[in-house]
Amino acid sequence: MEVIALSNDEFEGENNVYVLESDGEVALVDTGTAVPNVRSQLEAGLAALDHDLADVTMIALTHWHPDHAALAGAIQDSSGATVYAHEADAPLVERDPDAEQAKRERQLELFEEWGVPPDERAEVIEALDEGLDVSGEGATVTPIRDGEVLRFGECALRVFHAPGHTAGLCCFEFSRDGRREAFVGDAILPEYTPNVCGADIRVERPLETYIETLYRLADRNLAVAWPGHRDAIEQPGERITEILAHHRERTRQVIEAVRAAEPADAWAVSERLFGDLSGIHILHGPGESYAHLDHLQRHGVLDRTGEGYVLVEPEPDVASLF
Repeated sequence: MEVIALSNDEFEGENNVYVLESDGEVALVDTGTAVPNVRSQLEAGLAALDHDLADVTMIALTHWHPDHAALAGAIQDSSGATVYAHEADAPLVERDPDAEQAKRERQLELFEEWGVPPDERAEVIEALDEGLDVSGEGATVTPIRDGEVLRFGECALRVFHAPGHTAGLCCFEFSRDGRREAFVGDAILPEYTPNVCGADIRVERPLETYIETLYRLADRNLAVAWPGHRDAIEQPGERITEILAHHRERTRQVIEAVRAAEPADAWAVSERLFGDLSGIHILHGPGESYAHLDHLQRHGVLDRTGEGYVLVEPEPDVASLF
């Protein structure tokens, strides 16, 4: 396995593309954004391994976000590679216009529900449209589900559906030297916590869904996790524990924000947690706030009125919510 690091000016730091070789076949896990300098970096990385885009026979995508999937269509055009993505994310990788339209309509509904002001709404829509500019051409996708095994040469990747950051995010497990490892995309990351809800507004029960994924991923007892950004995670279980602790503390902060401003909508909570936001973070801030508000409402800590959320259980046991 080799790692090609690709620059990423549009989103959250360098992207990793993993290159796998077996019996003359070449597979990629993720692809990077569809901008000329990133494609050039990928081509240079493959050339250093004595390959080019035409050699790629399989692409396994962890999720639909452009920094992970945007070059899949161009690579497929060059090589005829089979592109795999979870069935929940496949329409967005294919750039299906109905799926894109439904996503945008849902975003606009939530901007209203969250209380995002008009100027910020216009700014984040512009940022989202710029994201489409780096999304590239759609690929023809072979949909996959949890538990399936992707084979090429003598290698096998087992699909582990890990929703939360997106509805169809998948990890790909494999064994090496008797140890279980996985490509985890943005399910867990080494330096920051993956955004929940804002990153994919299609996820039902966003925080609860992500918490369930983290516990299921912890049960896999991975020796190493290979993330979509930055360095390998050598102690995945410890990192999962840290992310869960982060969300417990964030839950406490959300409760205090509602207490201070009730009735409070997601934008009011986001302002207290994150301050002024710009660009795509205008989606991520209130999105993550909403994920926690939704979780607290479902557990009877908050009630949602026509004017916003109010506390009904002023001193909840936060640990019990996880």
